[in-house]
Amino acid sequence: MTDTHGAARPGLSIDHTTVDDIRVVILRGEIDHAVTHELTEALLPNSSATPPGTVVDLSGVTFMDSSGINALIATHQAMSDAQGWLRIARAQNPVLRVLQLVGLDQVIPCHPTVEQALAP
Repeated sequence: MTDTHGAARPGLSIDHTTVDDIRVVILRGEIDHAVTHELTEALLPNSSATPPGTVVDLSGVTFMDSSGINALIATHQAMSDAQGWLRIARAQNPVLRVLQLVGLDQVIPCHPTVEQALAP
C-alpha cells in the first residue's frame, strides 16, 4: 500500500510514502535551522500508532547541518523508544560525509538504496 502526499517548503521538499507498513520519508533540498521544525514534524509520526520503522531517503538532499543531525537523532530515539527503527538511504557523498564525521552512521544504519533500507 502506498500513500503519498507532498509538502513544499522553502529550501526543502518533503514527501511521504508507505511500503509494507514502513514509512519512507523522501527529502529534497537543504536541511538547516530554517526547516528544522518541518523536518522534525515529517520524521516523527503524528499518531499513536507508530510504524515499525522509518526510512529517510536523502538522495535529494544537497546540504545538511547540525539541525538535520539533531532531527535524525531525535527521530532515532523516539523510534527506538517505541520499539521501532530508523534507517537512512541514498545519502549523497557530501551529506554522507557529515553523517560519518559525527558518527551518526554508526548509530543509524545508512544504506545505498531504499530497497536495502527496507529489507528486514
